[in-house]
Amino acid sequence: FRMLLILLFSFFSLSSAVGRTQSVGIKGKLMCDDKPAGKVKLKLYDVDFGPVDDLLDQIDSRDDGTFELNGHTEEISNIDPKLNIYHDCEDILPCQRRISILIPTSYISTGPNPRKIYDAGTIQLAGKWDGETRDCLHRL
Repeated sequence: FRMLLILLFSFFSLSSAVGRTQSVGIKGKLMCDDKPAGKVKLKLYDVDFGPVDDLLDQIDSRDDGTFELNGHTEEISNIDPKLNIYHDCEDILPCQRRISILIPTSYISTGPNPRKIYDAGTIQLAGKWDGETRDCLHRL
């Protein structure tokens, strides 16, 4: 009887720990100096504590530099969404420059479709960004 109670408790604990579906979206326009930055790789993530973040969506920016991404995942706590931009604007070094933009928690929606889309506006890639890194592996 005791073992049955332990199994039932474990089952209900695990089933309630699955989490809830949360979604997020972001849009904007990329520029490199005075030209639209088309065909730039963008990836939307939920930052996790483990070694791998959850990829929610990925696209290349349109020829006019515009982009829109959205995605969803299941988490127990609030998701921590960020957008990574991988580009070669004003760059001759190997690999690509990587900029990360954190999306405010007020743009996280419950359910698979975001109710509000974060508008990042026009993003100038030519300048140097705080926290900017280089990435050689994102296309693998």
